[in-house]
Amino acid sequence: MFLAAEGAVEHSPILPLWQEIVVGGVAFAVLCFVLMKFVFPRMEETFRARVDAIEGGLKRAEEAQAEANQLLAQYKAQLAEARTDAAKIRDDARADAEEIRQEIQARAREESDRIIAAGREQLNAERQQIVRELRAEVGTLAVDLAGRIVGESLTDEARRRGTVDRFLSELESTGSR
Repeated sequence: MFLAAEGAVEHSPILPLWQEIVVGGVAFAVLCFVLMKFVFPRMEETFRARVDAIEGGLKRAEEAQAEANQLLAQYKAQLAEARTDAAKIRDDARADAEEIRQEIQARAREESDRIIAAGREQLNAERQQIVRELRAEVGTLAVDLAGRIVGESLTDEARRRGTVDRFLSELESTGSR
């Protein structure tokens, strides 16, 4: 072996053997072919899918954000409209309550006036009755008194009434002065 190594050309440690270069080049070419034919297209598809997913996600997020902003604006408008409607309903209810209160007060006043008028009529009727009773009683007393003063009995009804009426008229004319 020693002899075989002596006869051989000495090989430089910096430069590789030509057989290794050929085998390395062929292996590199096969590796490049496999990478370009199978791996790089797959990687390109995956890259495009990721780019599409990211861009699509961003686009969907922008669309969702725009839709959310639009819905928010609609909700705010509906809320403002609902508040306006609620204020209108509240004002209408207050107006209705005031109207009902005034109606009830008017009815109460009418009922009060009616009761007062009925009371006055009843008082007038009772007063008239009392005046009649008092006239009759005063007439009787006046006739008895006059009979005692005159000394004769005033039993005649027509005479008695005329005397009583005259006496009461004199009393009324004296009381009104």
